[in-house]
Amino acid sequence: MPNDPNVLVGFNTNDDAGVYLLNEDLALVQTVDFFTPIVDDPFTFGQIAAANSLSDVYAMGGKPVSALSIVGFPEKGDTAILEQIIRGGLDKMKEANCTVIGGHSIRNDDIQFGYSVTGSIHPKKIWKNVGAQTNDAILLTKPLGTGIISTALKRERAEQSSVDAAIASMSQLNRTAAGVLHEVQAKTLTNCIHAVTDVTGFGLLGHAREMALGAPQQGIPACTIEIQHAAVPELPGALEAARQGMIPGGLKNNQEFLGGCVHFSEIVPEEARSLLYDPQTSGGLLISIAPECAEAALENLQAQKIAAARVGRVLPKGAALLTVT
Repeated sequence: MPNDPNVLVGFNTNDDAGVYLLNEDLALVQTVDFFTPIVDDPFTFGQIAAANSLSDVYAMGGKPVSALSIVGFPEKGDTAILEQIIRGGLDKMKEANCTVIGGHSIRNDDIQFGYSVTGSIHPKKIWKNVGAQTNDAILLTKPLGTGIISTALKRERAEQSSVDAAIASMSQLNRTAAGVLHEVQAKTLTNCIHAVTDVTGFGLLGHAREMALGAPQQGIPACTIEIQHAAVPELPGALEAARQGMIPGGLKNNQEFLGGCVHFSEIVPEEARSLLYDPQTSGGLLISIAPECAEAALENLQAQKIAAARVGRVLPKGAALLTVT
């Protein structure tokens, strides 16, 4: 564990990115992410990988500045495919106003692609994944189901409309959603955004667990987060694919890891439970916000064509960290 006092966010809270203090008005946000293709089109894969890598900076409240690409590619692979992947990534980085200044590539049996991203942030305006307060509203800014639909695609069981919706969601930057949160907080002149994370590989419930754990060593108590399953937005076809057994391995891992952390009401169907465990790629922001600011945030998010929804609330710590009703 680092002892450097300039490390404002490190390993302690399983946050989305690290934050390093440069001076009283400026800190660096740093993150890295890469993975293997989850769609067939290489340009689209590059876009999704870039959006996913940028997401952690937005989730911390930062502004992406520069990036380094990370590439693994087969020795005898078609370089035209690699060119399209890189073009897709650059396209999304350009949209984010984030400059790619270099990178590193290796020979690898499987294609892998992503970025190490550096952003800037004010040291007193950092969003962490802990800090949720009792009575907060829980908001989600993207629908769930990318893991389930990707699995259906691999098994050639996915409807094209479902694949298109998943691609559109995964390719969408979290920049606009983060910008709305900044605006809401600036207008209220209060710290109404109490905790933020993005929903990725651990699924909605896994990331909600991190939020509910708090950070007792920092004086942030644990809480219980209640999710209303019927309020959770899902990608078209995701629930039906879950009913048909299109369950990714990561979903099963999440389910096993969370174990006794989650209490489900009997009314929650199995496919809805699967959706909440589903590992997401380039998922939305999960936000714990003061209840008096929730409606304004939702209205502004939806006005920007963000598929945001109020999916739960924060309760005092109960027997389970997470409850689903």
